[in-house]
Amino acid sequence: MTLLPIIIATVLISLISLVGVILIFNKKEKPEFLTSFVSLAAGSLLAVSLLDLLPEAIEESSFEPRLIFGTVLLSMLFFFLFERVLHWHHCYDQYHHHYHPAETQKKHLIYFNLLGDSVHNLIDGFLVAGAFMLNWQTGLTVALAVVLHEIPQEIADFGVLLYAGLTKIKAIFYNLLVAAVAIAGAIIFYFFGTTFELLIPIMAAFSAGNFLYLATADLIPELHHETNPQKVIAHSVWLVVGIIIIFLASRLLPH
Repeated sequence: MTLLPIIIATVLISLISLVGVILIFNKKEKPEFLTSFVSLAAGSLLAVSLLDLLPEAIEESSFEPRLIFGTVLLSMLFFFLFERVLHWHHCYDQYHHHYHPAETQKKHLIYFNLLGDSVHNLIDGFLVAGAFMLNWQTGLTVALAVVLHEIPQEIADFGVLLYAGLTKIKAIFYNLLVAAVAIAGAIIFYFFGTTFELLIPIMAAFSAGNFLYLATADLIPELHHETNPQKVIAHSVWLVVGIIIIFLASRLLPH
């Protein structure tokens, strides 16, 4: 039966992707350390969008590239408007209920990160299920590629959640919850694969737009607040490292 190995593989992917998170963040985090991981996240999100999701969406899609890039544009516009609504809501609450601005100014990073990661994991679930439905060898290869691809991304995402104000326990819980979306994606694709297969490039483009907006509109501007030359260099290095990790994963691992 094909469904059982699909479920086992996606469950293992959901758990293994958090191994790096748990091992690296087993000590009390420091603000400088978190900012470095914000840099890593910005680089990895840019690379995932421009070197992985968008090329795959264009190559594997029957839609015109104009529609793919239009979806990216609409996605970025959607998250811009969503962020404006959240900002207005927070300002309204602060005015009427005297909330402190620092408590809410980074909250939208949590929503954006989790939503984008959920769409990405849903697509991963589709890919793993489709590979196992071809044959076991392809399924195992794709599952391994997804695991190795997700570990650096999950570490970076975890750093963003901590930077946005979540506790370590809550960040791990939400990361695990979002990672489990891959299981749902695999089951959905197993039963309704022919229906969702055509939409995968559009979903990939939407996810890419989310990641691009998160990196360019929220994370990178946060890095610009740093004025210490040594820290600026360190953050720049971490951003490049994030790009290199995703680049190597996309080049060396089969899709």
